[in-house]
Amino acid sequence: MRSSIFVSEQDFATLRELAGLATPMALRVAVTLGLPDRLRGDGADIEQIAAELGVSPVALELLLGHLGTLGVVDHGPGGYRTTAYGAALCADAGNGLANLLDLTTAGGRAELALTELLHSVTTGEAGYPRLYGQDFWADLAAQPRLRESFDRQMTYRFRDQVSQIAAGHDWGRYSGIVDVGGGRGTLLAAILLAHPTVRGHLIDLAPTAAAAERTFHGHALGDRARVTAGSFFDPLPAGADAYLLSDILHDWDDEHAHRILARCAEAATATATATGRILIIEPVGGRRGETAMDLAMLTIFGSRERRVDEFRTLAAAHRLILDQVTDLSDQRCLLEFRLTDH
Repeated sequence: MRSSIFVSEQDFATLRELAGLATPMALRVAVTLGLPDRLRGDGADIEQIAAELGVSPVALELLLGHLGTLGVVDHGPGGYRTTAYGAALCADAGNGLANLLDLTTAGGRAELALTELLHSVTTGEAGYPRLYGQDFWADLAAQPRLRESFDRQMTYRFRDQVSQIAAGHDWGRYSGIVDVGGGRGTLLAAILLAHPTVRGHLIDLAPTAAAAERTFHGHALGDRARVTAGSFFDPLPAGADAYLLSDILHDWDDEHAHRILARCAEAATATATATGRILIIEPVGGRRGETAMDLAMLTIFGSRERRVDEFRTLAAAHRLILDQVTDLSDQRCLLEFRLTDH
């Protein structure tokens, strides 16, 4: 005899709301169309906005109607207009949301890979290539606009934590740091500014490396910060005191993570007196990682927010021993590895 399960109306409504796709997609479409920016001020009527954007006026009114229930827009004498709450979605809001949600940017495209979550859970493989025909990184290489939006997204992700990271570890222990895949140089610049005796060397692909050059120049760090255009799958500058991987490994499956760590260990052991450390900054599963991000990493990259033991296992294959784990912020940890002789 089948047992009955009682679900309260409130629980049903909550679960139904959590499962709904209309709201997250409405926000993304609104940002992609530029509606929060366009509807600032006194607002505009449906026909006018639809004509400007080349969209269906009937469908646009349905979209704005739902955005109104969310408090993103309201309807006044001049037509629909962006509310103070909805202004957080404007391109110049300074929070990175527009760059993340826009369906034509790297972040916006990537999150749609979650529609392939069933495939990823079934196979353990990324869903992104199934959706777009090639992996995330090939997409960025083929479309410079996506690469530029991804670099902006990474800058936004770190912005509020940079000072904590720069203050949360004794970076002054190292005379030289190689920032592997260091993006536009925001983090390395903060470390160098906080520790005047440290020198830095950032490695990233050419377009991003050029942006890092501008970052260091803007902070008058040209005498202590060097930039090389390159890949972390290729040989890295040898003999540095520390090799920093910040938000790198969780973007790759285990096979590629091993290749990256192998390059770091190879460079760190390239001199007879090498004492190089491998420093990994990431959200750590079960500690600072979020379960929702686990699923995003899985479907986009075929990866996850690894747990401490998983990092330890990865590193052991490259003669790296985990010395300590430090919580740098509410989102990220630092794992410090040292090389062993055997």
